[in-house]
Amino acid sequence: MLLAIPTAEIRQRQAAFLARLEKNGVEGAVLFSVTDIFYLTGFHFHPTERPIGLFFAPNGKSHLFVPALEHEHAEKYAAVDGVHSYPEYPGLRHPMEYLKDALIAADLQGKTIGLDADGYGSPMGYRGPRVSELVDAKAFVSLRGWVEEARAVKSANELELIKESLRWSHLAHRLLQKYSKAGSNAMEIEGRASHEASMMMLEALGPDYKPYGGYGHNVIAVFRGQVGPMSAIPHAVTQSITLGHGDTLVTGADAAVWGYHSELERTMFVGEATKEQEKYFQLMLGAQETAFATIRAGIPAKRVEEEVQRYFRDNGVTHLTRHHTGHALGLMNHEAPFFDLGEETILQAGMVMSVEPGIYVNGLGGFRHAETIVVTGAGMEMLTYYPRDLESLIC
Repeated sequence: MLLAIPTAEIRQRQAAFLARLEKNGVEGAVLFSVTDIFYLTGFHFHPTERPIGLFFAPNGKSHLFVPALEHEHAEKYAAVDGVHSYPEYPGLRHPMEYLKDALIAADLQGKTIGLDADGYGSPMGYRGPRVSELVDAKAFVSLRGWVEEARAVKSANELELIKESLRWSHLAHRLLQKYSKAGSNAMEIEGRASHEASMMMLEALGPDYKPYGGYGHNVIAVFRGQVGPMSAIPHAVTQSITLGHGDTLVTGADAAVWGYHSELERTMFVGEATKEQEKYFQLMLGAQETAFATIRAGIPAKRVEEEVQRYFRDNGVTHLTRHHTGHALGLMNHEAPFFDLGEETILQAGMVMSVEPGIYVNGLGGFRHAETIVVTGAGMEMLTYYPRDLESLIC
């Protein structure tokens, strides 16, 4: 059972990144993105006011820059050639002065340096200088989006982790549906389903399992406040609501497996669905089917949204739609590219995407399923397998 990306694959990612640097005449690089650092090193950490960065020297060696409290952690888990640390933030000497020393020692002074951002940033009170103020460079080049682009096409190992995520998401959602009864509190249902699924996951996967990202539970199944009329708010927030007979429910489930996520959402009904609810439910399914029929490698991602929007216009419900059809996912729940009218990215085989066109009717509810799919040369492969039909989704 695969529960982590092998170190050899991490090193391959670094080699591909270095090759792109060389191709573009960039001699070294400094990265601060938490997700990109994890992707390139396998080192997962909690970003705070203390700066953490990854840099590549002109000789191709990789180096992590961390606070002293993370030094042993980084040496044990990070696939890098060197680890550098500083005492504390803000300290008597600012951490970025230590980074300056490390960059100069690695021969980055006077070189063409790539940056994903010109300095560390944190909402937790961090203040400090920019990298361009620390070292003299021949030129500074923006690397913004480079690693995210590399993350877009998933390897066979990444797909296995996403499929593992889905197995436990399906279990959590099954429990959520089981406990969704009129008169029950939404937060109690979420907590019970998420906790039980998490405990079963831990028992089944054993000590080698590492979530590396989650929501307080390893697995979650939630309403996120989308209960009854509130389900017409696409991104409602969790609150204490009692389920009522006939309520429309928009649900979601996810599991973190070595940082990888999946997406499973369903529209359900408490007790029964009215003819009006069934009407919008079936229209939503039709929008999904339109997207499924369009997706394939070699087309711009916007084509999928164009076809879904045409379907909505033909059925007279464009005014009831509020967001694009989907997005990529992997190490983050939302990644680029997107199924959106403004997305020019060409779909490639191996991209993992959500498909989730929604219809929202004030006073009645929201209607949205979300599937996790992988793009193939001939079309797409559905990775989610939870029932989609109305009869199966009556609680």
